[in-house]
Amino acid sequence: MQGFVIEMLNIRKEFPGIVANDNITLQVKKGEIHALLGENGAGKSTLMNVLFGLYQPEKGEIRVKGNKVNITNPNIANELGIGMVHQHFMLVHNFTVTENIILGSEPTKGGKISIDEAAEKIADLSKRYGLAVDPYAKIEDISVGMQQRVEILKTLYRGAEILIFDEPTAVLTPQEIKELIQIMSRLVEEGKSIILITHKLKEIMEVCDRCTVIRKGKGIGTVNVSESNPDELAALMVGREVHFKVEKKEATPKDVVLDIDQLVVLDSRNIPSVNGLKLDVKAGEILGIAGVDGNGQTELIEGITGLRKVKSGSVKLNGKDITNLPVRKVTESGIGHIPQDRHKHGLVLDFSIGENMVLQTYYQKPYSNSGKLNFTKIYDKARKLISEYDVRTPSEFTPARALSGGNQQKAIIAREVDRSPDFLIAAQPTRGLDVGAIEFIHSKLIEERDKGKAVLLVSFELEEVMNLSDRIAVIYEGKIVAIVNPKETNEQELGLLMAGGKKEREGVS
Repeated sequence: MQGFVIEMLNIRKEFPGIVANDNITLQVKKGEIHALLGENGAGKSTLMNVLFGLYQPEKGEIRVKGNKVNITNPNIANELGIGMVHQHFMLVHNFTVTENIILGSEPTKGGKISIDEAAEKIADLSKRYGLAVDPYAKIEDISVGMQQRVEILKTLYRGAEILIFDEPTAVLTPQEIKELIQIMSRLVEEGKSIILITHKLKEIMEVCDRCTVIRKGKGIGTVNVSESNPDELAALMVGREVHFKVEKKEATPKDVVLDIDQLVVLDSRNIPSVNGLKLDVKAGEILGIAGVDGNGQTELIEGITGLRKVKSGSVKLNGKDITNLPVRKVTESGIGHIPQDRHKHGLVLDFSIGENMVLQTYYQKPYSNSGKLNFTKIYDKARKLISEYDVRTPSEFTPARALSGGNQQKAIIAREVDRSPDFLIAAQPTRGLDVGAIEFIHSKLIEERDKGKAVLLVSFELEEVMNLSDRIAVIYEGKIVAIVNPKETNEQELGLLMAGGKKEREGVS
């Protein structure tokens, strides 16, 4: 048996009011993919930030290849061969791929930065690991999946032998996830070791050798993945049995709540991304939208919510035309929006989590009186929602940016669902959530449906779309190309439709 390349022994990390890591031990073998599994806020990212030198532990010791080390900053981690691909990418958007990769370790010739030499090295690395990245492309012009490849190349360029992937599939499409799994397998074949922070059990079963589970900051144990199963891992992670199948009664749709007719919305290049789209969503149903990323989903949501101007066509809510109304007017007309980008459109990161809970209602009574905010009422409401939605936070006064991604998401969902709007848009609602939280969010969406609300679900997780939806609309090149009954279709048929193919058989409508 090969020795451990990484040993984190009895690590304790505290923040004001919370013990994030409570004497956790993690041991990683050379050449393995080792999963670090836990609920949102369990302490996974904190533990890896300790390993990468971003945090200093109060107790415990770290060994790299058997040698005790003191990692006080990421430069020392890099020197020890440790690289980290962060959940929220650390990239400068108006820099090229090469400029981002060499940032902080620029190669120079005669006092000048040698961009072409670095680009050549990056192209070689890209080819060797099957990453297919253009060294001269600007970050703002490439896809999210490609940006992640740049982050991986950044670690490889610095000679990393141990790679930490923090929730790497949270923002990827199914196709990009497959490609990433192939890349990870190739890295391990080259002798690298990978620590994969995740709560996606399917991916652990597919790609990992061993799995260390942590729950509420404590180490629960390490298991061999080949000797385990998703049910066992879920129970270890959450501390109870988890139901993967969504339990719901038959929908009883009523009147049309949202009616979209011949909608045209332009993308940032002034090209129609939504192109003559027709769709309706009824009270008492969940309508799921299935499609490959980039087929107009984002522009459709932004057109409905007022975040992007509609070029032509109409959006009606309960019979009233809301096309191109200001965002606040759209919200007040009865629309709730769980955005796909929680940082860009969901939260003010430097505000407290309590303040974020009332972003849609702060100007109304009882939170405001004659323009003066009533913080007692605001934080009373926040405490109620934090408790009801199990948002793991030291307090309602904690800045939103200090919460884990999953808990940030739960806070947004709490705010939007609590208002019980007539029409709720749930865009990637469970992105970055653990199985226990997914189960809870799904039950909340079904609860809204059963209250007679209309729900539009936009998700890249086909399993989620099929499990939750009462009808599925397939979007392709900005149009709805088919509406299918989830009971009468399958993932293969949906995949064909999503790629612009025709229905395999009649009767699926």
